[in-house]
Amino acid sequence: MAKEKINGEEGKTVQAVERALAIMDALAEAGTPMAITDLADKVQLNISTVHRLLSTLIVRGYIEQEPETSRYKLGLKLFAMGKTALYAQDLQTIGRPFLEELVRRCNETANLAILDGRDVVYIDQVESNNIVIVRMFARVGSRGPAHATGSGKMLLSSLTDDELDKLFDGVILERYTSETITDLAILKKELQRIRRQGYAIDLGERDEDVRCVAAPIRNHEGKIVAAISVSGPHTRITNYYLNNELVDIVLGVAREMSKRLGYQDKG
Repeated sequence: MAKEKINGEEGKTVQAVERALAIMDALAEAGTPMAITDLADKVQLNISTVHRLLSTLIVRGYIEQEPETSRYKLGLKLFAMGKTALYAQDLQTIGRPFLEELVRRCNETANLAILDGRDVVYIDQVESNNIVIVRMFARVGSRGPAHATGSGKMLLSSLTDDELDKLFDGVILERYTSETITDLAILKKELQRIRRQGYAIDLGERDEDVRCVAAPIRNHEGKIVAAISVSGPHTRITNYYLNNELVDIVLGVAREMSKRLGYQDKG
């Protein structure tokens, strides 16, 4: 990649990021480990700049250096990220009919989400046909705070207390509404309840007027890999509807999608 191409979009892109990506692109195109001199020549940057960028990328796990040859190659972290992206696409393809089924039966917005660190990532969504649609923060590709969403709490419930302690170590749980859980000890109790009952409820914890019911999507190993949910305004998702109809509908569709992924319910 020519130097002028890397720098040509200044003002629109971040130069350091462009250069780091150019290095990774060069290593991907080469297909074999490269010496720093060859890499610098390929991206047309001086060796000291390439060395600084490589040092950061190595620390982050995106690039590895072979101890025998001192050559550089793409790290396994990129492989893991690519695998995650492909899996998310598979989930999206498989999950779409089940989201449509939820909307058909509930006429509220249905979401499919996965966990990424302390965030929930929405990988697909089918909107309600209701005339009044609540414009929620959740959109396909967007992220939300796992501790303050139904899908997020459902996914967090798959972690052990030790994993939760590490994940939220030194982190302040942000408050979004008066219902948001901001204490880790209280969050752990909530997650215990979710594990027992098998579903999660969000009663205005991220958006004050929005309610949500989320259920787990399990793979063939029984591992929770995603959450499927229905969200809507509190005026339509009343306590009675939520407890007497909606929970059962969401759980039923979640079980069917889990079966599609190879999960066998022993119960």
